[in-house]
Amino acid sequence: MRAHSTGRPVPSPTRRRVAALIAAAVTVAAGLLVHRALPDSAASDIAGDALYALLIYALAVGVAPRARVGVVAAAAIGWCVAVELLQLTGIPERAGAVFPPAMLVLGTAFDPRDLAVYAVTVVAAAGADAAQRSIRSRFTARRPR
Repeated sequence: MRAHSTGRPVPSPTRRRVAALIAAAVTVAAGLLVHRALPDSAASDIAGDALYALLIYALAVGVAPRARVGVVAAAAIGWCVAVELLQLTGIPERAGAVFPPAMLVLGTAFDPRDLAVYAVTVVAAAGADAAQRSIRSRFTARRPR
């Protein structure tokens, strides 16, 4: 494990990337389960939005495992907000009419509640990511070589 300029160990980007991609796969499975198994309700809509934001966070980590947590969180919330605002144009709804799986990625109709769900979820994911990184770096710093 490398050391940061502060002397603290830096987690392996490969380990972080693999963990993020596994988390993304589990999140996709959970999202499909919510989409297929639960009745269409406000609760299932919120769950789907939260899983979408979590997926985007995990994919951002997978793409840039060396990035700081704040940068990953900003990229994830930026993507989620951009997709939600794109829904105001009607493009995602038209794309979903031609190719229904597009609705799972782009949504269909703008809902301001979704923005709040995205923000809360990304902040929670970033907090968990930061805590995990802190715990791992403390553990590896104390481990004898």
